[in-house]
Amino acid sequence: MEALAKVFEVTAPVVLIAAAGFVWARRGLDFPVDFITRLVMIVCMPALVFVALTQSALGPGALSQIALAAAAAYGALWCVIWALVRVTGLERRTYLAPLVFGNTGNLGLPLALFAFGTEGLGLAVVVFAVMVLWNFTLGIWAVADDSDLGRPLREPILWASIGGMAALMLGWQPPVWAANTLELIGQPAIPLMLFTLGVAMARLGTHQLGRAAGLSVVRLAICLAVGVGAATLFALEPVAFAVLVLQIATPVAVTSYLLAQRFGADADAVAGLVIASTVLAVATMPALLALLL
Repeated sequence: MEALAKVFEVTAPVVLIAAAGFVWARRGLDFPVDFITRLVMIVCMPALVFVALTQSALGPGALSQIALAAAAAYGALWCVIWALVRVTGLERRTYLAPLVFGNTGNLGLPLALFAFGTEGLGLAVVVFAVMVLWNFTLGIWAVADDSDLGRPLREPILWASIGGMAALMLGWQPPVWAANTLELIGQPAIPLMLFTLGVAMARLGTHQLGRAAGLSVVRLAICLAVGVGAATLFALEPVAFAVLVLQIATPVAVTSYLLAQRFGADADAVAGLVIASTVLAVATMPALLALLL
């Protein structure tokens, strides 16, 4: 009962805030998703990432260890999903990146924070930073063959991640006034991401949920195997082990739907993956958390 209560404490805030966004959209109330997404990705999230890294109690060894484990996990996941897409004849531009990169920002960071506190958030931010680097290089290349190779260099999240990790490894702390300012700017990131996730889910429509459901189950099994394998291979400590597995297993991100729309892939198919994998996550995340806590 105590374990179930802990799982409920972790998942309830995530589900309730996302549900609030879902209800808001279903009631037809205005919510500028594009503006809020830009605000979070350009302002709030970089501040949250930088502060979480600079205030983390992680030592350089632990930081390097989980960063390498995350990089290895995403590399392995990319290879396995690439093979799956080739064997099944799925369109690479539509399916490869969404099946590899999960919702480590909107869902993974809040879950890590609620489940494992500030230590968990610091570790999850490292995994998120590695995912950002992968997604905004190979991920965009997979969706748009003529993508701008310089795009990652213009992403504030990328520089916040690099700067935060460098500061952490060097033992540098920003001035108190700067840290307080960035912390204040970053605080809205998690609730805004969750609320926006609910709004986006309410607005997505798809006619391909059957295929999406099957792929979501296969994807979750692959992600769990890869996450556990990488965490075991790099001998991560229990909290880092749990955070890596949790982050790798998060459902398909709404960002993948936005990228598919922007670059002309099958956005409706990606919408189906977002919906199906998120519903699957709601059903399976409590059990996964119960095993990891």
